[in-house]
Amino acid sequence: MDPSKQENNQKKAAKTMAKKETEELQFVVYNTMTQQKEVFKPKIPGKVSMYVCGVTAYDFSHIGHARAAVAFDVLYRYLQHLGYDVTYVRNFTDVDDKIIRRANETGEDPISLSDRYCKEYNVDMTNLQCLSPTHEPRVSDHIEQIKDMITQIINKDFGYAVDGDVFFAVDKFPNYGKLSGQKLENNRAGERVAVDSRKHNPSDFALWKAAKPGEPSWDSPWGRGRPGWHIECSAMSAHYLSFKFDIHGGGLDLIFPHHENEIAQSCAACQESDVSYWMHNGHVTNNNEKMSKSLGNFFTIRQITERYHPLALRYFLISAHYRSPLNYSVVQLEGASEAVFYIYQTLKDCQDALSQLQEEIPKDGKPARTTPDAQAFISKLRSEFLAKMSDDLSTSRILTGAFLEALKLVNNLLTMLKKKQKKQQRLLVIQSLIEVEKEVKKVLDVLGLLPPYSYTEVLLKLKEKALTRAGLVEADVVRLINERVEVRRNKDFLKSDQMRADLEAKGIALMDEGTETIWRPCVPFQQEPEVVPSGGQNVHAETAQEKKASLDSS
Repeated sequence: MDPSKQENNQKKAAKTMAKKETEELQFVVYNTMTQQKEVFKPKIPGKVSMYVCGVTAYDFSHIGHARAAVAFDVLYRYLQHLGYDVTYVRNFTDVDDKIIRRANETGEDPISLSDRYCKEYNVDMTNLQCLSPTHEPRVSDHIEQIKDMITQIINKDFGYAVDGDVFFAVDKFPNYGKLSGQKLENNRAGERVAVDSRKHNPSDFALWKAAKPGEPSWDSPWGRGRPGWHIECSAMSAHYLSFKFDIHGGGLDLIFPHHENEIAQSCAACQESDVSYWMHNGHVTNNNEKMSKSLGNFFTIRQITERYHPLALRYFLISAHYRSPLNYSVVQLEGASEAVFYIYQTLKDCQDALSQLQEEIPKDGKPARTTPDAQAFISKLRSEFLAKMSDDLSTSRILTGAFLEALKLVNNLLTMLKKKQKKQQRLLVIQSLIEVEKEVKKVLDVLGLLPPYSYTEVLLKLKEKALTRAGLVEADVVRLINERVEVRRNKDFLKSDQMRADLEAKGIALMDEGTETIWRPCVPFQQEPEVVPSGGQNVHAETAQEKKASLDSS
């Protein structure tokens, strides 16, 4: 058979198989309510409604918040990739005890303080390449909707007012605990709930809190006051998505009592209230303990991105399955940074090569012909990506396997272009390079790892962050490279190797390419034993030997 016909047949077969896999593949998600994986079927075909609990905005957000945001951003992106029209709502809590306490400490207006940190959060989200949700409602803008829902709950005998406060009567809701499996006597909301003898049942929770001096408050049928914590999400999700929607998400710590109380409130207000899938992300841990502000063992997103590229942080956050705990580890952050550098160095090398080959690329609009190997890699990457993402967003399994093989193929094709080839074979290599690069970029885009700026900018910023962690500037590295050139010229290879090793210990790898020496970031082979996070506890972390490379306390 003619080789070109054989190649075309292989490509057609691969395309047919890929199309069949896509059509047969079902998107499966883990539903906390049923505690099992389920095939995702939206209430309205082609449309998805999703509500995710956001942050209480009174300080800079930590990487636990970043994990939740990135996990549901990946879900948002993948649903869009599958062709769904997604309405994504993520709220801000801007009325809360913690906000009021912080405002009293700083002498600020609570709503103004929270507004400032809402804006700072969105700066972090932009840096982490999280897409903006369709709606980002705030409690202070939805007081009327909250009061209306509380009125409905009282009118249906699920709530009662006492001295300007309104409580939800959990005894009246027989299905209480169906999400978490918790019993009524375990209903504690930590810092947010105090013992109150006026309650009919100690497990009853606040829907409305009577006004106190110095706190933000609004008029209501029960007197001036402000919403309780849980009611905000019930009211805002119903306002934007109705009482029936597809996905409700948040961190594992929100299952009880927050989401349990949401279910009770929403069902009390509207008997037909129904959320199809409850999805929860795992915690970020520090020394295997949940990272949180209350424990004082957290790092803010800003602290991390001062030292690591935001893409490296995002890569780290999706390197474990979203439901699994993710232990904070500088070794993993360094590894994520190195992986991102490899990805973008490969893409830049590809871009540079193709920019010099424009005259050789056909402009006839015909489908690109690729080598059989390239088509096989493309088909494998496409099918593996869909299979793993459709299995409850298994991002950690995508970053290895066919994705890495595709990057290696790009480098192999670049090497082939440097060799003498017949015109037709060279054209196949060029077109293969173009098609493999396209598929790699599709994967990166869905994972949120494809930035709006150039590959060069990504690489420069990665190098800049590596220098920061090493306690060096570019001029220091250039000077050491020049000194090492002289050392090698004098044939003192022992000293030359030591100089290379000293820099590698700080995360700077030297590569001798012909007569030129260049450098790139790498994972340091030595680690500092301790660093102090924002909360003040000592934890194992950090790279290099320079103290000025350790994170500053906020």
